[in-house]
Amino acid sequence: MKERQKLTNILIIEDDEDIREGVRILLEGEQYQVQEAENGRKGLQLLTKDTDLVILDIMMPGMSGFKTCEEIRKISYVPVLFLTAKSQESDKLLGLMAGGDDYLAKPFSYAELLGRVKALLRRYQFYKGKEEPKKMEQDSFIDLAGIRINESFNEVYVRGEAVELSELEYQILLLLMRHPRKIFSAQNLYESVWNEPYFYNCSSTVMVHIRRLRVKIEEDAQNPRHIVTVWGKGYRFGTYEE
Repeated sequence: MKERQKLTNILIIEDDEDIREGVRILLEGEQYQVQEAENGRKGLQLLTKDTDLVILDIMMPGMSGFKTCEEIRKISYVPVLFLTAKSQESDKLLGLMAGGDDYLAKPFSYAELLGRVKALLRRYQFYKGKEEPKKMEQDSFIDLAGIRINESFNEVYVRGEAVELSELEYQILLLLMRHPRKIFSAQNLYESVWNEPYFYNCSSTVMVHIRRLRVKIEEDAQNPRHIVTVWGKGYRFGTYEE
């Protein structure tokens, strides 16, 4: 008997029942398996290793979306799409700093929501997958300045210690290490890693992910030696040999 394909699991954490219902109907129409929670605490209880995406409202009573995302990041790197009535750039940055991957301001069209959902799932499943990767005949490694990437299994080691990176953080680091000393502008990085058209405010998104990456791989994130800023131009990987 042919094994039934596993459904993609999406968790909606939103206090507005009408929005939850509308999003659930949309996603179930695309054959996604959907769970719902009306607040952050219940959402955290429903989150499992099989959750593929979290759609998270920011303005909720009790535990806010920002706080909920911070708690999610303590146990999972599942992609998080923020929904919020606020559209200011500062709120977007707060969401990204809390660990979110994307941001959609209300009111939004279902077509736009579905596009964001599919993009996040595509990147996450390409990076992580839900199956054990097949062993290659010979693993592919990049070793530079105390950082080692095993490209066969998307593993990163810093000074001999395994480091857990989000999918976007991993892709940024991989791109920079594949081309040491090459300067990548914010637009270069965004279009290469996010695979989406670049707009002016996307530079803030890149900046936040660079900051989070530095916290994880640098000995001193305030004085980075690996992910180096070239003022007025962009970012490059430093090799210590300059």
